[in-house]
Amino acid sequence: MRFTSHPVPDALPTTIEGLLQAYRQQSLCPEDVLAALWARWQTTPLEQDPAWITRADADFLQDQLDALQGQSPASLPLFGIPFAIKDNIDVEGLPTTAACPDFAYLPSDTAEVVRRLMRAGAIVVGKTNLDQFATGLVGTRSPYGVPTSTFSPEHVSGGSSSGSAVVVARGEVPFALGTDTAGSGRVPAGFNNLVGLKPTPGRVPTHGVLPACRTLDCVSVFSLTTGDAARVLSVIDGPMPGEPVFQSHPLQPSRWGTPLRIGVPMSPEFFGNTDYEQAFVRALALWSEVPGVDSDAISFVPVDLTPFNEVARLLYEGPWVAERYAAIAELMQREPEAVHPVVRGIIAQAHRHDAVATFQAHYRLQELAAQLLPTWDQIDVLMVPTAPTHPTLQQVAADPVGANAGLGTYTNFVNLLGLAALALPAGLTSAGLPFGITLIAPGGRDAALLALGERWQSTVQARLYALAGHGIAVSSHSDPTGAEVRSAPEVALAVVGAHLEGMPLHHQLQERQARLLSRTHTAPRYRLVALPDSVPPKPGLARVTDESAGRAIEVEVYAMPEAHVGSFLSLIPPPLGLGTLELADGTWVKGFICEPCGLAGAQDISHHGGWRAYCQHRIAEQGATR
Repeated sequence: MRFTSHPVPDALPTTIEGLLQAYRQQSLCPEDVLAALWARWQTTPLEQDPAWITRADADFLQDQLDALQGQSPASLPLFGIPFAIKDNIDVEGLPTTAACPDFAYLPSDTAEVVRRLMRAGAIVVGKTNLDQFATGLVGTRSPYGVPTSTFSPEHVSGGSSSGSAVVVARGEVPFALGTDTAGSGRVPAGFNNLVGLKPTPGRVPTHGVLPACRTLDCVSVFSLTTGDAARVLSVIDGPMPGEPVFQSHPLQPSRWGTPLRIGVPMSPEFFGNTDYEQAFVRALALWSEVPGVDSDAISFVPVDLTPFNEVARLLYEGPWVAERYAAIAELMQREPEAVHPVVRGIIAQAHRHDAVATFQAHYRLQELAAQLLPTWDQIDVLMVPTAPTHPTLQQVAADPVGANAGLGTYTNFVNLLGLAALALPAGLTSAGLPFGITLIAPGGRDAALLALGERWQSTVQARLYALAGHGIAVSSHSDPTGAEVRSAPEVALAVVGAHLEGMPLHHQLQERQARLLSRTHTAPRYRLVALPDSVPPKPGLARVTDESAGRAIEVEVYAMPEAHVGSFLSLIPPPLGLGTLELADGTWVKGFICEPCGLAGAQDISHHGGWRAYCQHRIAEQGATR
């Protein structure tokens, strides 16, 4: 295979536009991109990476490369762009599992959206994990593992399109397909600092997509920039001839009127998450800076979400849950224990609804939709938090149904009402977690939402993290014209001792404009020692060959502008240096390591789990001896 022996480039653009520009300049070719992805995969076996269910083999990838011979970005709009697919979307030659091994099958056809992307030159590289049968907003309901937020191994990735969001946020592919019935294309975007495009229902074909609720399902797009999402939509847009369209909405003008009327929840719900509440207030204030939107020409309109919430309750409390049962009825009857217990409990509620209840729910939905029509006479776009809070894995495990239900607060009503939605990054909370907003508009206004989203991104300059194996974190955004604007590259750097926040050398990071990405742990394969006679006191970190002797050690990961790394290196005294560390989620980043000579005779403090805990122990110990 040509690409498997191809030299691996040091760094790659992480957006569609960035790759296409490199191809046009002939500084990269598609073989380079696949070689880098293939090399990354070799460092992390599939069974250790819960974001992927299936990775394409070398022959599958090479066949797609061969099909691009004689083509270029001038002839194909997505020439050589790798992408991932949620594993409830069919691709001939790759199994479809819907995260249920007993349900898996090998499709004989490819979903229409995937066909369109491949005809445009895009390269399918694999199938991603999901909440089983696309039932969930948390990303924890899969036997293939649990992807977590790329910002925190303790927090959920969001679902059901969990894997698709994570592989884009990690910089493995510039875009990925998800599906969205109740928010699955938006919540994972919010929890991973991505753009999540949920088109108007019926606008993009669902042929070859395993249904969750067939009358509501949408194929969604995850990307780093709004411009990239718009490019993908332009390729997959339009119904498939002969395929039923359950909702049809005429295309609306791509521009907004003046003033721009932004609806805002009258009493937004954050379930006690003050970080999210404050982030939403900051996001509202940013509209005064959006280019092309005069602050005097913006009107914020309070919106009572009570009728929207009643619509949302119909999705899981009403008969639409029977559509989920219909999609897998044979499996539910033959082998119900093969279904994840939480998913099975939700889908089994279908038996509570008969034909009469179904029609009554449809009548109520139409009544509520009519009641809401005047709202859209008063506003152009509704702005809501993408999610009201960001739960941890522990919180979801303690209340899997309740925690999941809360995440649908601002998403569950959208498809039932036939609306278009665009999730956008909106900065970080004080805890270093991403916060996102979603813009919602009447069906058919997808182009207008994308244009407004581009202006929003150019304002907030959302940090689009791609913690690739080489440790580069790329910041980029789109300007209002859709052209990519790139800031200086950054290096993801893990610190373990005196550079931690509140420690004596933390100022060295601050002086170099480093910013916190996450507080996390290494993989459980490290040893931490207290270095003797170091001033100020410092630890040494070393990887162990015997995993049973290793521990997970607390670290903080910072993004440092690449231009400042050299001056930082010059301050590091022996026996310390910078190497490459494995984090708890399998990501590899640059970080502090200790030479073997520094470990000899040093006190092993690994059992404390980190330098901060060790220092607190020493303070307590000294206090006890006084």
